[in-house]
Amino acid sequence: MGTEPLLEARGLLKKFGGVVAVNDVDFAIQPGEILALIGPNGAGKTTIFNLISGTHRLDRGEVIFQGQDITRLRPSEVAAQGVVRTFQNLQIFDNMTVLENVLVGCHLQGKSGFLANALRLPGTAVEEARLRARAQEFLDLVGLADLADFPAASLTFGQQRLVEFARTLAVGPQLLLLDEPAAGLTRVEAEELDRLICRIREQGITVFLVEHDMNLVMGIADRVIVLQYGTKIASGTPAEVQADPLVIQAYLGTDWHEERQPEPALEVENA
Repeated sequence: MGTEPLLEARGLLKKFGGVVAVNDVDFAIQPGEILALIGPNGAGKTTIFNLISGTHRLDRGEVIFQGQDITRLRPSEVAAQGVVRTFQNLQIFDNMTVLENVLVGCHLQGKSGFLANALRLPGTAVEEARLRARAQEFLDLVGLADLADFPAASLTFGQQRLVEFARTLAVGPQLLLLDEPAAGLTRVEAEELDRLICRIREQGITVFLVEHDMNLVMGIADRVIVLQYGTKIASGTPAEVQADPLVIQAYLGTDWHEERQPEPALEVENA
């Protein structure tokens, strides 16, 4: 890992009315690592993702990415800098094929743009072929190469989640924010997700993960940050966090590792 952080969050503060959703939170993400953000329902995890990605505005604090202040950038501008996210709720285009869904992400990196290619304007054929090949590579990465021409709506929920992954990767992230990627997956699909996230890291992409599946988090994360009521209460390696009395009391409990199963209180943050 590099010595300079890829991203730094400094004193993040966000209020909704009289409720403090994120309270003076600091952390740094190192290049090439998998960092996990965990905490009980309402802890502020998704809100932090929204602040980093530009969906919500900070009341105080700043976000620094590769030495540049991205605090006040719009979501599209943050993505253009290389910070790309997924959402808790699945977002795919049901009326498109699997390949076309991924091409939407690829076209954001193209020179001609999605509309020019869709209209087959002069000079776009070569680029369209290049982008289709690139989209196919991402489908290969997530294991959906054989389903490229299938309607996205015909796939299982787990497969649709992989389509979303492939499309997000096609945007070209340097930092990938994954918001509860294992939500709704079967145990087998969640285990494959473990391996996929590791393959994504092998592509040179840094991963910041919000997840309630503790087996997944503790199995792949290099470091873990724990939130409670918008405040960071612990951070460290998975082993350090598992042994922290505050974390056990606030979130993990004593028997989380017995088997993979849903947490008793899952966070659904719409703010």
